[in-house]
Amino acid sequence: MGDYTGAIDERTQALLAEQARNVGEMLVKRADADPHRVAFRYPDAREAWQDLTWQQTKEYAFDLAAAMLSVGLQSEDRVAIASTTRVEWILADLAIMCAGGATTTIYPTTQSDDVNYILADSGSRIAFVENAEQLAKLHEHPEIFDELLAVILLDGDSPESRVHSWQAFRQLGKEHRAAHPDLVDQVIADVAPDRLSTLIYTSGTTGRPKGVRLDHHAWTYQGRAIELMELATVEDVQYLWLPLSHVFGKCLLSIQLQIGFTTAVDGRIEKIVDGLGAIKPTFMAGAPRIFEKVRARVMVGNAAGLKSKIARWAFSVGKRSIPYRLENRSLPAALGVQYRIADKLVFSKLKDRLGGNLRFMVSGSAKLSRQVQEWFYAAGIVIVEGYGMTETSAVICVNHPNTPRLGTVGPPLLGSEFKIAEDGELLVKGPGVTRGYHNLPELTDETIIDGWLHTGDIGQLDDDGYLRVTDRKKDLIKTSGGKYVAPQKVEGTLVANCPYVSQAVATGDDRKYIAALVVLDPDAIKGWAESHDGGKLKDLDYGELARHPEVTAMVQRYVDSANARLERWETVKRFVVLDHELSVDEGAITPSMKVRRSMVEGTYSDLIESMHDKEEV
Repeated sequence: MGDYTGAIDERTQALLAEQARNVGEMLVKRADADPHRVAFRYPDAREAWQDLTWQQTKEYAFDLAAAMLSVGLQSEDRVAIASTTRVEWILADLAIMCAGGATTTIYPTTQSDDVNYILADSGSRIAFVENAEQLAKLHEHPEIFDELLAVILLDGDSPESRVHSWQAFRQLGKEHRAAHPDLVDQVIADVAPDRLSTLIYTSGTTGRPKGVRLDHHAWTYQGRAIELMELATVEDVQYLWLPLSHVFGKCLLSIQLQIGFTTAVDGRIEKIVDGLGAIKPTFMAGAPRIFEKVRARVMVGNAAGLKSKIARWAFSVGKRSIPYRLENRSLPAALGVQYRIADKLVFSKLKDRLGGNLRFMVSGSAKLSRQVQEWFYAAGIVIVEGYGMTETSAVICVNHPNTPRLGTVGPPLLGSEFKIAEDGELLVKGPGVTRGYHNLPELTDETIIDGWLHTGDIGQLDDDGYLRVTDRKKDLIKTSGGKYVAPQKVEGTLVANCPYVSQAVATGDDRKYIAALVVLDPDAIKGWAESHDGGKLKDLDYGELARHPEVTAMVQRYVDSANARLERWETVKRFVVLDHELSVDEGAITPSMKVRRSMVEGTYSDLIESMHDKEEV
């Protein structure tokens, strides 16, 4: 083995021991401690923000838990949730925890065959579905639907006897609680820390989704470990839009239960800017693509004229300030004056668009380009990067916003350990690590060896134990010249350097050089067409712009700029601009926005061959 970091001594064990036994107990303790504090804010049908206190949240969860128990839910029975991110998702999840069940997560975009595969593989007994569209997916497989004890519609109603409306199901729970007032408390008391809590089906980059088993202790550990970091306080306000079917979104709930801050919930991505303005959160988590899009919008908006010159000057000042601010040193007098002017003219406007109160943002689920991270930091906006996977109940390490180390994903959480194997693979161990895969004992034995989870990621540890993750082990490209290339690095550099590029896929395994499939951002390229050369291309549609030689020439200039930041063997020699976006529906990307490389390489094999069938330029 190579580098190693992390230790679990007696002090660490004592600190981590101060946690709830299970998620239901976390909710009860929080409601008892802060009954009248706002737990959640959410938009109603009229787009007005409503509040739920911790006591109201507990009562809602207990009602739904009692309803599930009344229809026959047993200990560790799985309960599926197929919905977008909304407050009802959270209430259903908390209720499942309080009823002693285990949440099975299903992306609302999942196709019906995979939905029913997950229901069958998990053995789910109850399903919460968002609307008639999700309900229809269950009906396509009556042999599975007929095994469900109940189906609860978050929106709408149904005449079917086992399909309940949201309010009717809650009323059923109220009545059951009236007859058995201590039932839910008794169930919570009986849930051991090692009891199954969540079965998260990874979207996977190949094959069928696989269920990752996470126990209650994984979530209570997450909450306590982040609390000990002092990453957030009870006074913080979080804006949550991430998919709760994904482990990144789900882990934020356990952290909130432990610390007690308020969370505003709205999964509609198109409403994020409006929501930030209304809520004015102090922190928000997101995937790198969100931060890339914000940066691209600003860069495109400041692409010409006096505004462009001022923005470039401001960010050059911000970049010069970075070393001082990272080391918590005062800026030299002249630079300090310049930075204050830059903040007033440019940076403050960007901060206002993000609500005006952000202390920090957290990036996870994929690698964040250091160039993007430094751009935000130059403007005085801290993005801390963390690392984790479904198998580690999300966060296994994260930087602290007061002492970020850009380009790293931080040190391990208290109580977790890292090793770097001989081949560079990152191995992790800790209370948040899965016990294994559902119904897949052989895969479990291959992945978890002697208690160490083999992540499949290539990692490096610095002298202080901060981790850098370079790429997926299986995704590394080996050129015909014997050079290894991390495709995420190439792709991230392309996207970071060109505000008109939204997606990129690098290819080149066993080839002479690296090439790339490039996807344009529809809104950004439309804006470019309207302003380019008097707007002569403004009437072209997206596909026509993607194929236009002047667009290709523009992208080439940005590719050349990106290549200047890469090693010689990493540079992109050829590229093709696709005339459509890579989508979940076509199977090119997962719901968590990870590229399914084998699928992309198969679908676009002719284009890839055309980029590689010539001599190296």
